[in-house]
Amino acid sequence: METMVRPSNGFLSALSADDYELIRAHLRTVDLPHDAVLVETGETLKRAYFPHRGVISLIVKLAKGEHVQVAMIGRDSLLGTLATMGDACALNTAVVLVPGAASVMDLDRLRIAAEQSSTLRTMLTRHGLAMYAQVQQTAGCNAAHPVEARLSRCLLHTHDWSGDYRLLLTQEAMAQMIGARRNSVSLVANTLQQANFIHYSRGHIQILNLDGLRQTACECYATVKAQYDRLLGP
Repeated sequence: METMVRPSNGFLSALSADDYELIRAHLRTVDLPHDAVLVETGETLKRAYFPHRGVISLIVKLAKGEHVQVAMIGRDSLLGTLATMGDACALNTAVVLVPGAASVMDLDRLRIAAEQSSTLRTMLTRHGLAMYAQVQQTAGCNAAHPVEARLSRCLLHTHDWSGDYRLLLTQEAMAQMIGARRNSVSLVANTLQQANFIHYSRGHIQILNLDGLRQTACECYATVKAQYDRLLGP
């Protein structure tokens, strides 16, 4: 059992052999197409998603039509962690930001497994806390920090959680990520490109200089990363 090849997702990889066996038979692999809506606000979340590649964006939709990203889920975690411990009604809309693939299972099955294992419940709780830390820091960052620092932070997180240097991100998507207007995103993306930190063309971003982005990002990138490392391990 210990030598069994698991999907390349941080949550699944970190499970003990006994805990993984509780859910193994219920996992299946699906594609995560770009812009696919996994659940809308107010709907019941029926499946847990464990990304192998790609990034899921959690979006709040406001009354006047604005869409603001509040968190991202990538290959280190899962969509559905808090729903296993309470209400499965989605508090936000989940959309595939970066395409990829994921393991999925029925949320009811994951909930049953968590009821059978205290260590699995602890893992789910720690992933929920990491998500809360990201949401909290994002709120503060978008309210207080310059657009250039916010975009650099989001590009770094997207790289970390997707595992890719090439990202498909429209100006609209980046505006949602940092809570800014599209024209501001265009100006800042151009600034980062002139500094040779990224190459940006028609929604395609290639990250060229991670250190440059880290120097441009605010402290929120390092703060979130430190919380994830503390709660989830390196």
